[in-house]
Amino acid sequence: MDSSKLNTTVDSIGSIIRAHIRVLKLTKKPSREEFLTIAKVAGLGILAIGFMGFLIYIAMVEIPKWV
Repeated sequence: MDSSKLNTTVDSIGSIIRAHIRVLKLTKKPSREEFLTIAKVAGLGILAIGFMGFLIYIAMVEIPKWV
């Protein structure tokens, strides 16, 4: 690998690291209330997806047995 390619690679890696550091500086630890809200919404989403999967299971496996 010649020197110019190495410098270009090092510069691109450096710019990627700087971008990640900039994002990390903007982040903050959520308050307890924010965390609980996010956890509740995520939990409701998981339950909704699971319920939809259960309905699809019933529709595909159990209903044909009844018909």
